[in-house]
Amino acid sequence: MTDGGAASVGRVWSTPAGVNLGPLDLIQDGGARNYVLQIGDKRFHGFVVRKGEAVFGYVDRCPHAGLPLAQTLDQYLTPDGALIACSWHGAVFTVEEGACVGGPCVGARLTPWAVEAREGRVFTA
Repeated sequence: MTDGGAASVGRVWSTPAGVNLGPLDLIQDGGARNYVLQIGDKRFHGFVVRKGEAVFGYVDRCPHAGLPLAQTLDQYLTPDGALIACSWHGAVFTVEEGACVGGPCVGARLTPWAVEAREGRVFTA
């Protein structure tokens, strides 16, 4: 039996192009931000990492165990900001390519989420 609430909402793994995610300045340079988008009756969970004016987006799902990467909102990066980190099992990924370079899923990749920064805002691409 479902309650019709959040527990019954399905997931999608991609978004349409052109969705305005908001000002680039909402993401600290060298930081990351979580996004949850309602797509029809389902939800998309992703995050964006900012390096200067460049942005890198990924589906919020670790290839090792299928869990969201961050246990704390927006905490997707290692303390030095150099790598994306899964807080569950310690997998680490490159920011630019999402390649796992340490931990239980070396050689796997995060699922990319096409995003771009233009005119001071972040959009899905």
